[in-house]
Amino acid sequence: MTDVEMMSLSGEPVTVRAGAVGDLRTALRGELLLPASAGYDAARAVWNGLIDRRPALIARCSGPADVMIAVRFARERDLLVSVRGGAHSVAGNAVCDGGLMIDLSGMRGVRVDPVSRTARAQGGVTWGDLDHETQIYGLATPGGVVSDTGIAGLTLGGGAGWLRGKFGLSCDNLRSADVVTAEARMVVAGPEGDSDLLWALRGGGGNWGVVTSFEYDLHPVGPMVTVVFTNYAGERAGQVLRDFRSFMRSAPDEISALGSLWRIPDEESYPEGVRGRPAVLIAACYAGPVDEGERAMAPLRALDRPILDTSGVMPFVEAQRAFDADYPWGWCYYWKSHYLDDLSDEVIDLAVGRAYTSPSPHTNIDIWPLGQAVQRYGVDHAAFGRRDARYAVSIEANWEDRADSDRNIAWARAFWEALRPLAQGGMYPNFPGITPESLSVVRASYPGTFERLVAMKRTYDPDNFFRMNLNIPPHGA
Repeated sequence: MTDVEMMSLSGEPVTVRAGAVGDLRTALRGELLLPASAGYDAARAVWNGLIDRRPALIARCSGPADVMIAVRFARERDLLVSVRGGAHSVAGNAVCDGGLMIDLSGMRGVRVDPVSRTARAQGGVTWGDLDHETQIYGLATPGGVVSDTGIAGLTLGGGAGWLRGKFGLSCDNLRSADVVTAEARMVVAGPEGDSDLLWALRGGGGNWGVVTSFEYDLHPVGPMVTVVFTNYAGERAGQVLRDFRSFMRSAPDEISALGSLWRIPDEESYPEGVRGRPAVLIAACYAGPVDEGERAMAPLRALDRPILDTSGVMPFVEAQRAFDADYPWGWCYYWKSHYLDDLSDEVIDLAVGRAYTSPSPHTNIDIWPLGQAVQRYGVDHAAFGRRDARYAVSIEANWEDRADSDRNIAWARAFWEALRPLAQGGMYPNFPGITPESLSVVRASYPGTFERLVAMKRTYDPDNFFRMNLNIPPHGA
């Protein structure tokens, strides 16, 4: 084994001696990978093919002890660190160049207590993993809308999905967590531990440490649910979205929905007459009895004349996988977001006018009514900001060839800037793009909670050891 050149927190190179690397390899129960190791390239890869970074070392942790050992190793040498959980990582923060990547992807244990309606899941678990274990009991917690998304990143950034209207965000249902801090110390965040840390974890991002396990509250959902997947012609998108807005103003909490401006994929799995057509998809899930769902959501299937309707009743686990094929591993993704006071005609016209001009046929613009349950939680419950927003808009540039990256990113950023004057300020932490935004944008994402988050950062990570995230610096300026 040879010495390893690594990147320090200050951005300067540092040499880690071969003996120290060997000691780390011996101390870990899991694997320690170097660039020449078998499996290194697979371990450094994440879902977003736009991210191509090369950690100097990858610690593939088998449990919390490995995480503590890896953090201690990096802290003693002032090394740059990133944390890989479920490996979706649309912003790419899971992978660092030249530093130590702490990989939790092998930590995928889930334990469900159907009596207390809680679940404990390790940091590498995906929503597909969690749903598989909870749905055997007819229980679920709010997750995302793509099943191979990691629970860690989504929860720490908020977590908007198919159950938000009734039960809130993923972070709102976080009951407790085990956290390895920057001091390589295990801390329990929760009512029986550090309640302030639990507050910060609920939407404050990965600023506080490595979360090795999450405990969630569960709710009766499924196993069968009613879903809506109705496509209307793109030339009718403006009126469809206005009618969608009207419906959602009085929709029951059980309905979590979104409107998506997209092109129907030009694939054999779709009817020949609609392949490649611009469309507006109205998608929704009902968190309640299927017969009630069919009645309550029927108007969403009749906003105009559908060109494709695959609505119906299906297992909740299938509803959670419904969008998986539209976001395959290895494509390039650049996502930005805005919060809105309401879905105004001006926003609708701007979105419809730009959505179908994307350089990629795979790009979509999603409009998310956030729902009453999201707004019911206050700043004392969770760090997540913008509870007053009624809608969020996500600009999701998706393309296959990395050679097309510049023009797709430029298109998405231009769209985001055009929408900015109509938005509240800030952005949904899970859709931040791939480059750090100014601190003013981060601050605006946490109105009413930012200063408390800065104080928490000074307490738990005064040196900003954990900085590969939507960063809240300890100085706060």
